[in-house]
Amino acid sequence: MADILQTDLICPQCGNLSIGGLTHPGCERTFSLDGLWSLGIYAGPLKKAIQRLKYEPALVRDFAPVLADIIVYYWKKYSPHLFDLVRKNKNQWVVVPVPLHWFRENKRGFNQAKLLGQILSKKLGLVYCEALKRTRYTRSQVKLKGEQRRKNIYGAFAISSNYTLDAKPYVLLIDDVWTTGSTMRECCYELKRAGAQKVWAMTLAR
Repeated sequence: MADILQTDLICPQCGNLSIGGLTHPGCERTFSLDGLWSLGIYAGPLKKAIQRLKYEPALVRDFAPVLADIIVYYWKKYSPHLFDLVRKNKNQWVVVPVPLHWFRENKRGFNQAKLLGQILSKKLGLVYCEALKRTRYTRSQVKLKGEQRRKNIYGAFAISSNYTLDAKPYVLLIDDVWTTGSTMRECCYELKRAGAQKVWAMTLAR
């Protein structure tokens, strides 16, 4: 755990430094993320672990619980305010993974965000819900630049029939890596349009 490279948290809207990863008051919009928390920098052992989680199906069941344990450990240690807020109000929070398109998930055999979300929800005592679905197949975001990523992912998500907001208005949105944030902002847009009051992005790395 000591080998994970840490960095200051940022506002998910403007990308500048932010205490606790909160969205700056001046950056808040009706459908914007309320904050971003990442375990560490996408480098070194964490990068290798994420790549294994993403591309080595035979190892994913072993790696995911270890990474979930590390997430909880670092989150509690370095962002206790948010951690305590979630734990004390856990009847209001739901864990939601960023979905893959069904074709890509079937080809890969799993969705790493879904697997992490399921394990984290159990560790934190939160409800897990696959509230979002992909409405169309998109190009991989890996080789795309900022504006290309935004256009590629625009309108690619919708609320699934599994999601009801009446009792769980706060969302922990789970994905593996934050790069430009286009995917998670698009997911947040759909969640808030459906009535979510708060949406926090949580990733393994950025």
